[in-house]
Amino acid sequence: QIKSEICEKTPQYGECSTNSACRCFHIVGTNNNNTGVCGFLWPICSRLVLCNSSDNSCLQPNTICVRHPECDDSPLCYPVALTHESYCPPIKTKINQEWKQNGITVAGGNGEGQKLNQFRGPAGIFIDKNKNIFIADLDNHRIVEWNYNAKQGQIIAGGNGQGSRMDQLDRPTDVIVDQQNHSIIIADYGNRRVIQWFNQSQQILIYNIDCSRLGMDKYGFLYVNDYMKNEVRRWTMGEYNNEGILVAGGNGKGDELNQFNYPSFIFVDEDQSVYVTDRDNSRVMKWRKDANEGIIVAGGNGEGGNLNQLSSSAGVIVDNLGQVYVADFDNHRVMRWREGEEEGEIVIGGNGEGDQSNQFSGPNDLSFDEQGNLYVVDNGNARIQKFEIVL
Repeated sequence: QIKSEICEKTPQYGECSTNSACRCFHIVGTNNNNTGVCGFLWPICSRLVLCNSSDNSCLQPNTICVRHPECDDSPLCYPVALTHESYCPPIKTKINQEWKQNGITVAGGNGEGQKLNQFRGPAGIFIDKNKNIFIADLDNHRIVEWNYNAKQGQIIAGGNGQGSRMDQLDRPTDVIVDQQNHSIIIADYGNRRVIQWFNQSQQILIYNIDCSRLGMDKYGFLYVNDYMKNEVRRWTMGEYNNEGILVAGGNGKGDELNQFNYPSFIFVDEDQSVYVTDRDNSRVMKWRKDANEGIIVAGGNGEGGNLNQLSSSAGVIVDNLGQVYVADFDNHRVMRWREGEEEGEIVIGGNGEGDQSNQFSGPNDLSFDEQGNLYVVDNGNARIQKFEIVL
């Protein structure tokens, strides 16, 4: 009778909880190999007993037979108590998840400018576990960090004028925080480079690349677009003295399933599938790991404002159910698409261009925090809007 979360369509050890110490353990004996229970990842292996080999049952009371290959290749009896929602609160995303339609301005919103409470063309966003917000402030040539509930930001990279010196940036478009080594990685668009800042020291990771967007998977691999070569490549952390590995595109400019026409925003899921906004084809593509072509998961019906269309599609993120969220820039809305559906649905915006709390002026990047609140970079209004999840 313990209240536990069943994780469906989730890989072994896939994320299933707002507690990062919890993961999905596949249950032995279910018809679907991707069904599991969300439990604490670090039980003491020596205390786990093997399941009955004949029928995968557990003689121990209050245990369930699961796969836990980090402890043993054979199925193990796992204590049900360690799956309780008090240990492992579920990620709140639901099939029909909703957010409050009036956003809260959590950064900017004070007009365009160079002050620490202003932006000029905010372009990319990253949110860490403490809800600190990192923004690529494009036309101010800087990366700004806004601590949770702060009234202004602090410059953590650039801010020394537009330029190509190591301590300068030229229209940075995206930022990722590597939370393992506390460095920040920047798509330095105007300088055609990816640069890492660690405290106040800098290192160019990738030279001579027409990049605007970055992604990182759970293993720390770095993904970078090249909008001129119409491709996305992956680099191993610390190994940047090569051309990286092609993971999407690279077959010239076009609208075939193995091509892009200006790939931009990137999201990488638990299975290392790469979602790419194919901007000038008005679609979002999903490239499974090692695939030779992508599949259309949003748009792909020409540019427009209908529910099956996108216009200057921008930021893309994917929730734990595989639902795709797209910042639909020219339609001033955020769309949600379920894989296989013919059209998307508006989750926020779609109320015309404007600066009211339920409007956008060119939304261009998206992020969730660990509670499932949705953050939108409202480019034309020079602000970051937070939309609270409806529980």
